[in-house]
Amino acid sequence: MKTRNIYALFFLSLFSLTLLGCGATNTREGTGEYIDDTVITTKVKAAILNTASLKVSEINVETYKGAVQLSGFVSSQDDINTAMRLARSITGVTSVKNSMQVK
Repeated sequence: MKTRNIYALFFLSLFSLTLLGCGATNTREGTGEYIDDTVITTKVKAAILNTASLKVSEINVETYKGAVQLSGFVSSQDDINTAMRLARSITGVTSVKNSMQVK
């Protein structure tokens, strides 16, 4: 019976450490946040791809904790405005930062 308690305590400790290891901090995303950010990035890229006036190869999309950063070189200010509007329309986006430039 004592051996069972030791194994149970060991696995409970291991499980607790695993959960703590996956938690988010101010400078690091948790596993769930990383997955959410990946989904947001994919949705923003898809929205850009489905817009005829924009070229997805010209716009880089990065997401961290819901904040989207758009960078790259585009053809016009209208392209910047369109990309910003599309990114803001995606569910889960908390803010959008523009680092795009007109070429």
